[in-house]
Amino acid sequence: MKKHIVVIAGDGIGQEVTAVGKQVLDKIAAQYGHEFTYDEALIGHAAIEATGSPLPEETITKSLASDAILFGAVGHPKYDNDPTAKVRPEQGLLGIRKALGLYANLRPIKLFDELLSASSIKPEILKGADILFFRELTGDVYFGERGRKDNGDTAYDTMIYSRYEVERIAIKAFDAAMTRRKKLCSVDKANVLESSRLWREVIQEVSKRYPEVAVEHQFIDAAAMLLIKDPKRFDVVVTGNIFGDILTDEASQIAGSMGMLASASVGDTTGLYEPIHGSAHDITGMGVANPLASILSAALMLDISFGMKEEADAVVNAVDKVLKAGYRTRDIADASTPADKILNTAGMGEQVLAAL
Repeated sequence: MKKHIVVIAGDGIGQEVTAVGKQVLDKIAAQYGHEFTYDEALIGHAAIEATGSPLPEETITKSLASDAILFGAVGHPKYDNDPTAKVRPEQGLLGIRKALGLYANLRPIKLFDELLSASSIKPEILKGADILFFRELTGDVYFGERGRKDNGDTAYDTMIYSRYEVERIAIKAFDAAMTRRKKLCSVDKANVLESSRLWREVIQEVSKRYPEVAVEHQFIDAAAMLLIKDPKRFDVVVTGNIFGDILTDEASQIAGSMGMLASASVGDTTGLYEPIHGSAHDITGMGVANPLASILSAALMLDISFGMKEEADAVVNAVDKVLKAGYRTRDIADASTPADKILNTAGMGEQVLAAL
């Protein structure tokens, strides 16, 4: 099978981990007789430096012409303490999601038993947790009307959702629930927010099409608590953009590290696959970033966009094999990890390739 992939490494450690993800894709292509061709594109701070825009038109054009996108990260510390900056790296990520119609972000939270001790939560609470988050990507406060008034002393961001936006991600979440434990939790704040009342109304309407799926509704604050208290109670979770952003970062600590979590942003066209971590400029260039989330994102690409389930499973099994052998990057190592088992970015990539 022939597929064309656009690699958008972005900023910071995105460059380092995406290179390893691409190596894994090349290995899979060679082993299974596929042909993967590649193009590269700019986004974020790297794009601003080169073109003045966080999302050049060329990046959108290349992305639309591809079968899938392997993405790194966006962000740079120079913008973090400058709230007046009008052009920011993160605008590139929001923009490409909008341009490609990527309205559903899938974030699987599946634990490798070997990393139970890497989490700050008790192993007996975690063991067996397997959650699939569906985070809506193109609505909410990130895209609503915003501005300043009262001479700049008052700021506002509008949380806004339309019925069709909620319905389309609800359908994807319910479809996924049908292939899993047939449990779905919808997270909102319907006791306070009008947009959440619409959200809950639509979820209830869509649920009638899926009578086999047990549905529960949780307020965001209760869901955040339950995610730590009893993560095994959740199967499929569907929620809005800002709530999903917060909950999935919280859930990264269930897996032990943000460096372990992959994600897929999908719609009705090209899918985008990325680690959930940021650009991490504090370790950029040091060669110590954990590439496993990028590798697992490549596995999601193989499965979701290319329909290569066997190949995707091979990648996940290779990661599992490496972890079982005791190899760690420093973010998932602990006091019992032997020094010769703590690997840098390239070393971890080499172990996964060898396991494949």
